[in-house]
Amino acid sequence: MNAPRSTPRHTHSANAAHRQLPFEVRFDWGLNGARTVAPGADIAVVVDVLSFGTCVSVALDRNAEVFPFPWRDTGAEDFAAHHHAQLAGPRNGGGLSLSPASLRSAESLERIVLPSPNGSELCHRLAGDVPLVAAVCLRNAAATADWVAANLPGDAVVAVVAAGERWQDGTLRAAVEDQIGAGAFIAGLAAAGKGGYEAGDGRHGYAPEAEAAMAVFEAAEPRLREVLLRCSSGRELTGAGYAEDVDVAAELDDSGSVAILRDGAFRPLQPSR
Repeated sequence: MNAPRSTPRHTHSANAAHRQLPFEVRFDWGLNGARTVAPGADIAVVVDVLSFGTCVSVALDRNAEVFPFPWRDTGAEDFAAHHHAQLAGPRNGGGLSLSPASLRSAESLERIVLPSPNGSELCHRLAGDVPLVAAVCLRNAAATADWVAANLPGDAVVAVVAAGERWQDGTLRAAVEDQIGAGAFIAGLAAAGKGGYEAGDGRHGYAPEAEAAMAVFEAAEPRLREVLLRCSSGRELTGAGYAEDVDVAAELDDSGSVAILRDGAFRPLQPSR
């Protein structure tokens, strides 16, 4: 008698495990991670500290609108023209760019199309899949966490995605600054009591991946600027002459502007307290 054909083991449980079910607050990396933990979420929180998320927060502080757009898309100029917006270029091109300092110092800033290979592209791709998409950095982590806690149901599912960087072959490079930024936002959710979280109360609703990001932030917070300057991405920017961008990114909770993607753009939105 032939033995019964075996079936793949753990198919369903592995899928649920990678999606971080049934946790309400989840954390993963890059596009593949977003596609895994974001389905079914009430909001996807994209964290890109150096530099897209920080650029968005600086622009919104100036009451500007920011349109995310895919990196190196030939349609960017036409898209910007259609929306009567300025198109940000590369850092070394002068003018508006992915340098937060360039947005802060610009004489005029009203509407900007801001392509980037990581945070911007993630926001653009997630816009049609998740009801809400937020752009988060260290500057607006607490304000965004307060807004989420105040405006979404208590059992809302929050998918936090660290954008990371890219290796030369296009694959994901995990970037510690984005894990720190994600942890700052997650710590803000915990402080607001999201998911019933209280110190010493068993961490209800938080995936271990989310808790790990929060622990990384808590370890880095006392010397945050130093950590950002010394991490790989910070050293890369500093070596290229953009140390000021790292300084701006290290302005923990200096911004009250919550960046929620609505009708294709991030527009100024104040936190609910």
